[in-house]
Amino acid sequence: MLKAVIKKRAYEDVVKQIRTLIEKGRLKRGDQLPTERELSETFKVSRTTVREAIFSLEAVKLVDRRQGNGTYVIASSEEALVQPLAASLFHEKDDVIDIFFLRKIIEPEIAQLASENATPEEISELEDILKEQEMERVSTETSVRMDSNFHHLLARMAKNRILERLLFALVDLLGKTRERYLQTEERKQKSLLGHRNILAAIQTGNGAAARQAMRRHLEEVEDILFKKKKGGRKPS
Repeated sequence: MLKAVIKKRAYEDVVKQIRTLIEKGRLKRGDQLPTERELSETFKVSRTTVREAIFSLEAVKLVDRRQGNGTYVIASSEEALVQPLAASLFHEKDDVIDIFFLRKIIEPEIAQLASENATPEEISELEDILKEQEMERVSTETSVRMDSNFHHLLARMAKNRILERLLFALVDLLGKTRERYLQTEERKQKSLLGHRNILAAIQTGNGAAARQAMRRHLEEVEDILFKKKKGGRKPS
């Protein structure tokens, strides 16, 4: 049943402006926002409105209010873009297997594009990530972070903003699966080997090999994570 349109509340405009600054990189992770009083004067709204906007931004993990120390940005520009995209595309009830299947479609394409568009500086950065991943295999938390960094950088190297945003959303949604996958030393070694194969293909500019290496890497992860849950059903 249709309902009367509710006029937009003032705090929503404050949220939109701050979110836009984060998305454009004008406000970066770690930056402190002005005080409530300063924001109130800047936006010409009440401090109650400012406080409501801050609560809203905190709820979607863009900022963090620290008692007695102010409010800080805790999201990168990519994360600020991904949050509404993920919310619109995916739901908690979605089957994680189906989400992972979509990742298998997208990431091989990203790997191929990355091999074709990568700069020497980006390849060097990718190499540094793998060096850190190799040194930090003992820590599951660090391994998960390095795994995310590797796939995020590949997405940027593809030079396609739509694919990059979609990949960020998928990797974020599958965070728990990465934690499960990287629980043992053997799995961390397999992940590192898969990343090395992808990097080797990118270093030589071999797009087809990069695509194949990514596909093989994701299928190995899938087999370990979902072999019991799938019960014979393989989404490929």
